[in-house]
Amino acid sequence: MMSDQYHTPVLPEVAVDGLNIDPSGVYIDLTFGGGGHSRSILERLGSKGRLIAFDQDADAWENALEDKRFTLVKHNFRYLENFIDYLGISSIDGVLADLGVSSHHFDAPERGFSFRFDGPLDMRMSPGIKHSAADVLNNYPAGRLFTVFKMYGEIAKPGRLVSSVLQFREVSPFENTLQLKEVAEQSAPRKERSKYLARVFQALRIEVNSEMTALQDLLMQLPDLLKPGGRMVFISYHSLEDRMVKNFIRSGRYDTSQAETDIYGNRKVPFRAVTRKAVMPTESEVLRNPRARSAKLRIAERL
Repeated sequence: MMSDQYHTPVLPEVAVDGLNIDPSGVYIDLTFGGGGHSRSILERLGSKGRLIAFDQDADAWENALEDKRFTLVKHNFRYLENFIDYLGISSIDGVLADLGVSSHHFDAPERGFSFRFDGPLDMRMSPGIKHSAADVLNNYPAGRLFTVFKMYGEIAKPGRLVSSVLQFREVSPFENTLQLKEVAEQSAPRKERSKYLARVFQALRIEVNSEMTALQDLLMQLPDLLKPGGRMVFISYHSLEDRMVKNFIRSGRYDTSQAETDIYGNRKVPFRAVTRKAVMPTESEVLRNPRARSAKLRIAERL
């Protein structure tokens, strides 16, 4: 698949500028996708520079770049430390992550990520993931479904949705996206139907792919891997991801913004924020690429 059809990079210039690239440095594209950000990074690297990209999705592997400075790791970014060690790299100069899913996933009915098409309720980002979205809906107990929709979809009152799911699966198992769409619409507010459906599908996708725990694992590796002055650039698309990244930059922990202090009360933090607030796409970028609308970009530098 052509990379420009696979995914349109969000905030491409701001993101790559944020890495403050050293032409001879080592950089990581944690979410390769269509390779848009990777191409921009390679354009700024010299002959001694190196770029390692991660992507667990087999569809993205078709976009691999032919460049001796480039290596594609066909795994989830949560294994960053393991593969950096395997590749003989002692420290890195910058990491970039464009979180969430690529445009390709939303536009491929057979992947089951979107309520716009009929397709199998899959949502797995990697063939190695055992359970699909249908498995979650058909097998999770009520309490666990409640937690998934409340925590990962940020649905205010998920009880009615869970009840509808349980009633449906008593008659027949969930198999396709239209079944879930019809069930979820029973609970959707009339004026926010599309937003509600998007959150239901988001919650299942996050659960299936363990997205939040993968991000937690990744963040906690960065203080040891990034050299002083190295940059982390993260683009997120929902408040769960952004809150986690923001907390980590402020405190060195993903679960709180309160940093540890030494015996003198000085904050012990591994990063400093380069951007005080999240960078948002311009109106013109959103017009060109509507999926950039919810993006928030944050940059931090290793102290």
